[in-house]
Amino acid sequence: MEGFDFSFLNLRLLDFLDIILVALIIYYVFNLIRGTIALNILLGLVIIYAVYLVVKQAHMQLLTEILDGFVQIGFIALIVVFQQEIRRFLLLIGRNASLQKNKAWWSFLFGRKEIEKDNSARIKPIIDACKSMQKSKTGALIIFAKYYDEQFYQNSGEIIDARVSKRLLESIFQKNSPLHDGAVIISENKIKCASSILPLTENDKLPPQFGLRHRAGIGISETSDAVAVIVSEETGEISYAKQGRVKMKMTLGELEKLLNKDF
Repeated sequence: MEGFDFSFLNLRLLDFLDIILVALIIYYVFNLIRGTIALNILLGLVIIYAVYLVVKQAHMQLLTEILDGFVQIGFIALIVVFQQEIRRFLLLIGRNASLQKNKAWWSFLFGRKEIEKDNSARIKPIIDACKSMQKSKTGALIIFAKYYDEQFYQNSGEIIDARVSKRLLESIFQKNSPLHDGAVIISENKIKCASSILPLTENDKLPPQFGLRHRAGIGISETSDAVAVIVSEETGEISYAKQGRVKMKMTLGELEKLLNKDF
């Protein structure tokens, strides 16, 4: 029995590479919008386009004209609707390329153990502060921004620009502090600003016990490459938000591992 003849496809090596690259882009885009309202919008657009193809084939003139006008401006609509996701996608590509290059040089010159030792030293004050605030049930929202957008963060907060320390973090989030009602932004191993007001997530599937801190932490992780550590004021539980998804009831060991990986 002769095998199937696929010679009519006329596939080249570059065609396989093309397919793999498109699949990777789709995968990264899906990861960026998974669990956010943007996924529902994208599904709605896909459904409308599928309906357009059906009515066009069925020669339904009136519906075809209406949907054709929508499809014609579809590309512009995508840019407007998904501007935050597109911004995040481009930031992710550019920032990751820069970070990987820096990591490669650092690892080549000084070795991986020195990197891990330095990272542990940077993370320790944050872990110690979270441990203390967890015990005292002090609410906190700490944002780790790989790319620090001064205009975005500083417009609604107070500039700090200080070295990260346990006492400083505890002082900021202490209940009587005028800065405790907002987020602390950490970037380049410094506390850049405090009391920053962040955009809230529009995800309607979150647990009802999530307050403004959780929704702000998830919201900033949806619209940027930042990650958020949230300490609940009611329970003292620690949560970790990244790319619009949140891990709850984190132990300090799990938090340290994630920060060591992402920060």
